[in-house]
Amino acid sequence: MFRNTCIGLLIIIAFGACHFNRKAKNNTENSFDTLMVKDVHTLSNADSIAMQHLDLDIKVDMDKKQITGCAVWTINNYKSAKQLILDTYDMAIDSVFVDGKSVSHSLDTQIKFLGSALHIPIGNGTKLVKVFYKTGRNARALQWLDSQQTHDKKHPFLYTQSESIYARSWIPCADGPGIRFTYSAHVTVPKWLLALMSALNPQEVSADGVYDFSMDTPIPAYLMALAVGDIAFKGIDERTGVYAEPGMIEKARYEFEDVGKMVNTAEQLYGHYRWGRYDVLVLPPGFPIGGMENPRLTFCTPTVIAGDRSLVSLIAHELAHSWSGNLVTNATWDDFWLNEGFTNYFERRIMEQMMGIGYSDMLWELGYQDLVDNVKELGATSKDTWLKLDLKGRDPDDGLTDIPYEKGSHFLKLIENTVGRERFDRFLATYFETHAFKTITTEAFLNYMDTTLLKDDPEQKKMIDIDAWVYGPGIPANCPRAGQERFLRVDGERDKFLKGTPPATLTTLEWTTHEWLQFLRKMPADLSALQMKKLDDAFMFRNSGNSEIADLWFIMSVRANYSAPYPKMEQFLSSVGRRKFLEPLYGEMMKTPKNAEMAKRLYEKYRQNYHPLAQESLDKMVLKKG
Repeated sequence: MFRNTCIGLLIIIAFGACHFNRKAKNNTENSFDTLMVKDVHTLSNADSIAMQHLDLDIKVDMDKKQITGCAVWTINNYKSAKQLILDTYDMAIDSVFVDGKSVSHSLDTQIKFLGSALHIPIGNGTKLVKVFYKTGRNARALQWLDSQQTHDKKHPFLYTQSESIYARSWIPCADGPGIRFTYSAHVTVPKWLLALMSALNPQEVSADGVYDFSMDTPIPAYLMALAVGDIAFKGIDERTGVYAEPGMIEKARYEFEDVGKMVNTAEQLYGHYRWGRYDVLVLPPGFPIGGMENPRLTFCTPTVIAGDRSLVSLIAHELAHSWSGNLVTNATWDDFWLNEGFTNYFERRIMEQMMGIGYSDMLWELGYQDLVDNVKELGATSKDTWLKLDLKGRDPDDGLTDIPYEKGSHFLKLIENTVGRERFDRFLATYFETHAFKTITTEAFLNYMDTTLLKDDPEQKKMIDIDAWVYGPGIPANCPRAGQERFLRVDGERDKFLKGTPPATLTTLEWTTHEWLQFLRKMPADLSALQMKKLDDAFMFRNSGNSEIADLWFIMSVRANYSAPYPKMEQFLSSVGRRKFLEPLYGEMMKTPKNAEMAKRLYEKYRQNYHPLAQESLDKMVLKKG
C-alpha cells in the first residue's frame, strides 16, 4: 500500500526541516518474513517490530568528514512493543520524533563490536520514527579520502562498507542480514561531486549537489551503500555500465567489456536478473576488499584492473550475489556460507560458460588450495571450519575466512556431482525463485533440499554426508577436485626450472593469471635469491600490473631475502588497500626481526591510505595493538 499525498504533506509540516520522500511502500508482508531467528549481532528488537521503509535525508560534509541528517523509519508495531530499539555505533543522536512528536530517548553504553542500542518509546499505533543524528570520527563503515589518496588526486572521496555490521555507524538502523526494508534517500554533497547509492543512480553530476535515490526492493542494512567523489560514467550496454574516477574510467570500461554478457549468462543459468541495472563502481585504492555486492552497484577494488581482463571473475562473483545473498539472504552471520558458498559456485559456473571448463577448473583448484591452507591455519578440528558457524560474542568478521566461500562452494559442487548437473540446476533456479527477497537459515535450507532435491534417493543423501560438511570440521574425505590438465602442464614447466632450465625457455606464452599463480604458489619455500633473480629477469614479476601476481611475488621476495623488488613493493603498499594483499605481505615481513622493522616502517608511512577495517587487523599484526 502506497502512502497517500496528504499524509506525506502533514509529515513535512510536523517534522520541519527534514526532506521527506513520499515513495515509500508498506512492505508488511516482506518485513514479517525477514527475521526468523534471533540474530545475536543486532541489538535491535526487529524480531518484534516490522521495519518496513527508511526515508534518509543526509548531508555529506567532506571537510568535517561527517554525515549529518535524519532517518525516518516506517514501522509496523505488530507485537505492541513499548519501545523501538535501533543499532548505532559511534553516533551522536540529536533528537527523536515519534509520529511527529518529540520524545525522549536513551543510548546504551557501547558494547565491543556491536555498538550502542538506541531506545525510543513508541505506542501500539506508532507508524513513523524519525532520528536526527551525526556520524562519529570512528564510524567503521566510512572511509574519507583526501584528494591525495584518490587515483586522480583532485578531489576528496567518501565510500561506505556496511558489511557485516557497519551500517549502524552511518545510519541508525536494525542492522542484521535477516531484516529487510525498502528505502529512499535525499543526499546533499559538494556541488562538484557525484553521489551514488545501492539504488537507482544518476549518470552525471547534479548542478546543485542534491541527489534523490530509491530502492523499492527490500534489502538488509549491510547492502546500504554510498559513494561520493569525482566520478564519471561509461555505459557497456542498455543495462550495465561502469563508474570510476575520470582518470580511470577508460581503463575500467575496457576491463569490464564483458559485464553485460555476464549478466546474460547468469540469467541463462538461474533465472531473471531482478534488480534492473547492474553497474560497477571502481573505488580508489584504499578499498579493503575485492568487491561488495551492493544491489544495482557493485563496489570493486582497482586491483582488478589488470589491463587484460584477466581478473574479471571477481565481477562474476559480485554479480552472482544478485541471486545468492541479495535475492536470498543468510538469516544471520552464522549462516554466511549460504551467501558466499552459493556465490562462489555460481561465479565458477558463469566463468565456465564464458571461458570453458579448463578455465573454471583452474578457479576450482586455486580455491581448493586456499581451503587447504585456511583449514591448516585455523586447525583441522576447529569449529571455525564448520559451514554452520558459531559467532556468538564475537565480531562477525571472524567468519570472513575461506571456509564459507570454498568449503561452501565445494559442498555444492559435490551435490551437483552426486545428483547430476541438470537436476541440480533446476533445483537452484527453483530455490532462488521460491525464496526471492527472503532470508534463510542453514537448517531451513537443508530441510528444503531434503524435501525437494534428495527426498526420493536416500542413498544419494548418504553419499553426500551432509553433517560432515555442515556440522563437521576440516575438509571431508569426499571433497571434489577439479580437472588438473592445464595445471599439470604448469607443474611440468616449474619442474624444468627447478632442474636448471633457463626461465626464458619455458613454455609460458599463453598462460593466464591462474597459470602464473599455480607456477609461483608451488615453488619451494626455500627458493634462493639467485633463483628469484633469474625468474624476475625473465618475467619481470616485480613490474607486474597484475596485483595477484605482484603480491605473491613480493611475498616470495621477502621470504628469499631478494631485495631487488623492494622499491616496487613499497609502491604497491602505498597504493593498494585490499586486505587480501596487505595481510599476507605484512605477515611475511613480520616473520623475521629484520623484515619486521621494514614492515613497521612501511606500515606507519602508509597506514593512513588504508580503510579503518584494514587498519584494525594490521594494527594487531604489525604494531601489536589490541
